[in-house]
Amino acid sequence: MKYNFDEIIKRRGTHSVKWDWAKEDILPMWVADMDFKTAPEVIEAISEKVSHGIFGYGTIPKDFHHSVIDWWKVNHGFIIEKDWILPATGMLLSLSAIIRTFVEPDENIILQTPVYNHFFTILENYGCHVVCNELKYEAGNYTIDFDDLEKKASDPKTKLLLFCNPHNPVGKVWTREDLEKIAEICSRNQVMVVSDEIHSDLIFNNHQHIPFVSIAQNYQLESVTCGSPCKTFNFSGLPISYLISLNKNLLEQTHKTLELQENSYPNPIAMEAMIAAYTKGHEWMDELKHYLYENFIFLKNYCNEHLPEIKVIPLEATYLVWLDCTSFGKTSDELSKILLMDGKVWLNSGTMYGNNGEGFLRINIGCPRQLLTEGLERLKKALQE
Repeated sequence: MKYNFDEIIKRRGTHSVKWDWAKEDILPMWVADMDFKTAPEVIEAISEKVSHGIFGYGTIPKDFHHSVIDWWKVNHGFIIEKDWILPATGMLLSLSAIIRTFVEPDENIILQTPVYNHFFTILENYGCHVVCNELKYEAGNYTIDFDDLEKKASDPKTKLLLFCNPHNPVGKVWTREDLEKIAEICSRNQVMVVSDEIHSDLIFNNHQHIPFVSIAQNYQLESVTCGSPCKTFNFSGLPISYLISLNKNLLEQTHKTLELQENSYPNPIAMEAMIAAYTKGHEWMDELKHYLYENFIFLKNYCNEHLPEIKVIPLEATYLVWLDCTSFGKTSDELSKILLMDGKVWLNSGTMYGNNGEGFLRINIGCPRQLLTEGLERLKKALQE
């Protein structure tokens, strides 16, 4: 491989949330932050920007839109037009701005739990009612409960589905059939769909990411797809994002909300990082995906041999693995506490992602294999004592 993903990089003491929120003897495998350097091409672009030495007000580079258009064409087979794109300052800010623009605080928003925990935070901060369309779990596989989605969407107070595509934490890539059914239900009930597609590049094997906007364009449906290079290229500390929608009025209204929040202009260094990633980072990403999936196979084989009580949910996307630990007969919080106190390894409790995450844990495998091996050994030690 051209790039070295086995390199151990010291992160403790660098003001890292992942590492410096953990005690010295704790191995952190919780937050979605990889322990790899970003692509050298990204580092070079940032260094060149910084070396100029002047950090004044700037404009959106023309390459911003071109890089997004080319990236989605090559990686997702979808042709985007320039005026469908709204640059933004980060995924959570984007999602929050959309919700504050189109939903009133006392109205309903559907979440498909278990789901990314910050979805709950955004809605609770604004005062929206969370309506859970729980995913169905059977034989290690998650599917959407479309009958329940229809029921929840038909409530006149339900205004929006906050959709995770691909899905975090269950690592699921939704099929074209899934997306068509969602579009049909939400169109029929006049429910807006906001699709968080921050993990859309990290798709494994023969699975294919289908942008929700590519489906929504065939329906009378308000929708916006949100993208970002931050997870793929591991620079979440340089937040950058963009919104994609065929509805220009929707983008204009969201932009006004971002302006009211004084958050309408992306960081110039983050923009350079994104452009470099999207124009020069294909090879790095391909090698990263290969390494991540090998990590998943390593974890799966390790659990089969040493921790057969754990059911490893198939990983179709992301570097976040969902572990079914229900056979231990303990709550997720109990399990995560045991791992933290006895194993000195930090995993996320499944109930962070909704009540139906009970008995599950989420582990981040975006790290050198040496750290993954150490983490699994700590897991084994704690659970088998």
